[in-house]
Parts: sequence; structure tokens; C-alpha cells
Amino acid sequence: MSFADLNLIPELQRAVADEGYTEPTPIQAKAIPAVLERRDIMGCAQTGTGKTAGFTLPMLQLLAPYANSSPSPARHPVRTLILTPTRELAAQVSDSVRTYGKHLKLRSTVVYGGVDMTPQTKALREGVDILIATPGRLLDHVQQKSVSLGQVEILILDEADRMLDMGFLPDIRRIMALIPTQRQSLLFSATFSEDIKKLANQLLRNPLLIEVARRNAPADLVEHQVYETPAASKRALLAHLIRSREMKQVLVFLRMKKDCNKLARELERDGINAAAIHSDRTQAERELALADFKDGRTTALVATDIAARGIDIAELPFVINYELPYTPEDYVHRIGRTGRAGLPGEAISLVSPDEERLLIEIEKLLKRPIPRKTPDNFDLDRGREQRPRRETRNEAPRREAQAAPRPASQPHAPPRAPAQAKPQRAGDGFDFSKPYQPSTAAGAAMQKPPAIRGRTHRPAAALLGGLAFKDKK
Repeated sequence: MSFADLNLIPELQRAVADEGYTEPTPIQAKAIPAVLERRDIMGCAQTGTGKTAGFTLPMLQLLAPYANSSPSPARHPVRTLILTPTRELAAQVSDSVRTYGKHLKLRSTVVYGGVDMTPQTKALREGVDILIATPGRLLDHVQQKSVSLGQVEILILDEADRMLDMGFLPDIRRIMALIPTQRQSLLFSATFSEDIKKLANQLLRNPLLIEVARRNAPADLVEHQVYETPAASKRALLAHLIRSREMKQVLVFLRMKKDCNKLARELERDGINAAAIHSDRTQAERELALADFKDGRTTALVATDIAARGIDIAELPFVINYELPYTPEDYVHRIGRTGRAGLPGEAISLVSPDEERLLIEIEKLLKRPIPRKTPDNFDLDRGREQRPRRETRNEAPRREAQAAPRPASQPHAPPRAPAQAKPQRAGDGFDFSKPYQPSTAAGAAMQKPPAIRGRTHRPAAALLGGLAFKDKK
């Protein structure tokens, strides 16, 4: 099957050919005709299988009759709204819309948090046909009345399971109240839990479920590996794997943002170029870290799960789970950053004893055990590489002298007496090297102070040195 068999318009076929694609992926072959029929869709497929093009191409074809070159904002109302959970994914979808729609006179823009709203507001007021947004920033623009959603015909939720989970649902409901009820809704994701599926059924009208692989399945080209290690040895093991396997590009996942910064600093001290990416970093910092990683200037990109939903790197060979995620579905999204577009990849997990329960849940989701491996030339208990010991300059002669036999004619030397400490005497002859033992009279005086009538003698500090004692009888 070719893209021409999917009844795409010539402008879209040209754009697809320009990208070098000739045959649609399974999710594209099933989703594109259904979307063109104006059906509500729930699309579930493995990561890296072309889900974005699966909804972008038919969406552009449905909007093609509205394409025009008029500069009037009234001729370019928002007709398609695409919501994504992360900034990186929003930017990725925006790139796909521009790539496949370059031969159509349709306007598109992307809005997300972490950057100045002024350029976004200007673009929205000039009119756009396709708006890609994160929910929070979109509601900010709605509050400032810089965008109207009253003419939306197509609503697309990318990574729908995360959009409807993890606290996004209230924002989604507010946005859906602003768009027409007569619309086409498309939900695409790599994972769909049963609870999310029930919730989606309430938001869509008679949805068509499209699954091209077993639900929540990872990419088939990914090789899974587990290294069981104490938590204290993880950082050393990570550095050992990167060096010993000569990894040039590896994406490392942790759970907490503060731990990402700490691990990136420790890898830098180990001589490995590393950078951290998470939601606390500014958008400029995130874009710079991602650009350095894609260009090969950074070896290890340390990220939280926010990056699992928006990083698309061609030929990424390694993903390492420094910490296992609490949700098994997040494991699928993490390792989905490798093994994309028909290329193989490796997913390595460093599992400490307290993470065994999480590993069991992941294996249940995958429906198969993950092979355990042991690192070469690495001491897991001590958390350090087993390198050949280097001799110091004087160590070899010393060891040879110890191993040489003693001549029979040489008598054994008598044991050396311990050195006596030299007496340390004061000017008046007092010996400081001996423990102080007061005389009997002095000791008695120290043990029992003399009885004095009246008030006791109390030392008072003199103004100019010394102590003054006053005798009052």
C-alpha cells in the first residue's frame, strides 16, 4: 500500500514524498481513512510508528478547502485544536504540521508555557487555522481574550492517556466547554489503561478504537536489559557502562527534578558531558540542552518523564532507566525514545533491591521477563571499576626486597627497643613529659578547700592583668 492508495490530495502526497516516505505505517493505514470519514478515533500504537502523521495528514486534508492567502484574521479562525501534555511534544507536532502542510495555504502556530506570551498573542491575533497548545498556556490566552475557540471543528489530544490523567482533566474539561459540541475528536497515544478508555468514551461520540499492536506494548526493535545493583553503586555503574560501551548518545531517566541536576553534575565530574532537562528549567535552557544532545555535543541527557512524551531523536541508540518509574506505562513511553522509525535500540534499567516490585509490574505489562545481565570488570558491591592496579615508582623495588631471602651468615638483629620520649622541662625544672601528681599536702589542699569564716574568697578580674584577691575577716 502507498500513500496514494489512501486518497490523499496531491499537495499532501508531494509533502510525504519530499520526506522520503513511500508506504504508510500500520497506524497510518488504518487511521487516515477513518479520520477522513469524520469518525471519532481512539488510536493506540507503539511509540515511533508514525502516530503524529496518522492524524496530521488527514486533518490537513479536511482543512484544505479553507486554505487561502488572505491576510485577514477573520479568514483564519482556529478550526483545529491539538493539545499536548508537554512543550517538547507541542513543538514536535508543530514541526510535523508545517512539514506536511507546506504546500497548503493554512496557518498554524504553537503556544506553550515557559516563554514570553507576547509573540504568541501577536500570532494568534493575526489568525491561525491550526493551533497546537499545552492546556495551561492555552487557558492563559483564553483569559486574555487573545484566542477564540468558537469555530473549532477538530479536537486532537496527543498522548491522550497523560492528558486525561495526572491532573490535566480539569483543564481539558474547561477547554472542551469553550469549543462546539459538534466536532470531531481524535485521541492518540501509545498506552490506554482501562480507566482512561472509559473516560474517553464519555468525551467522544461512538469512537472507533484502532489498535495496531497489543495494548501498551513497547516497540519490537528495542532490546531490554536489567542490571541488578545496590542503589549506592548506580552512579558508578552508569559511568562505567557509558565508558566501557563507548556510548555517544544516551538518554537517562530519573523520577525527581533535583536528582536530575545532581546526577548531571556527578557525570560531569566523571568526565562525561551531561545535561539535565526537566520542567523547572526555562524553555531556552531546555531547547539548548536538547539541541546539544541531538548534535552530539552532550553524551548523556538526564531527564524526568516529561521528556518521554516529547523527545524525538533520530537513531537514538540507548535509553537508561537510572530509576524505574512508578507507573509501568511510563516505562513504555521512556523506552519508546529508542527503536524508532525501524531502527534498533537498547533499553537498560539499573534496578536496586527496593525497586524489584516496580520491575515485576513492568514485566507483567510486557508479558515477559526482562533478561538480567552482569557488568564486565565492575564490582557491584563496592561500586567501582575493577581496573589493573598501577605500581608506584618505589613499590616494585620494595616488593623485591621483601621477597629476597635473608643471607644465612647474617645474624638476626635484636629487637629494637621503643624510643624513649625526651623529657620536656620548663624553665623552673618542671618535667611536662610526666603525668602530674601533686604532693600529699598539695593534693589534700586541692581535694578540700580551707574553711574560712564569713564570705568565701572570690577571684575578681583586675582591670590591668592578673587576679586580685581580697581578704576580709
